[in-house]
Formats: sequence, C-alpha cells, structure tokens
Amino acid sequence: VVRFGEKYRQWNAAFDAGYAAAMGKSIITLHPPAISHMLKEVNANASVVCEDPSQVVDTLAYIINGDLPPPRDGDEYVPIADRLGKGNPNP
Repeated sequence: VVRFGEKYRQWNAAFDAGYAAAMGKSIITLHPPAISHMLKEVNANASVVCEDPSQVVDTLAYIINGDLPPPRDGDEYVPIADRLGKGNPNP
C-alpha cells in the first residue's frame, strides 16, 4: 500500500511505488481524488486505487478472505443494469 497526500513525502512514496512495480509486486495506492491526475502513471500500474483507508481495508478483506464489502448505497443499492436498463433494445 502506497499512500500519497499532503502529510506524506511524495517523492518517497513514488520511489517506493516504482520500486515495487519493478519487483513485480502488486500495488494499492491511497490518495485524495484531488491528486489523481498527478498520479495517473502510478495509478496505471496499481492493482487498486483507493481514496480513503476504508477502501484499503475492504480490498485487503476481499483479497485475503473473499469478503465483499456492503454496497456504499446501503439498502437503497440498485445494480447499474437495473438503473440503466438491460442494454440497447435495437442492437
């Protein structure tokens, strides 16, 4: 897990991410959405891009135990296929 943000040394984190990628290790990046564009190359090499620590926890729970997190919409969750329809009716 490589964390980027105002309180973290960006060049150290970028170096660690590059080193992990060169070693063939999987990378999970964690950073606020405001700096996504600056980290587009790092994110392209990451297996997972997270915006808050709870997403990292959910990711690791899925990788280790196969546990899916609850939908962020809660009980009001509607699958995208139901929200947008089943596709083009006239393919």
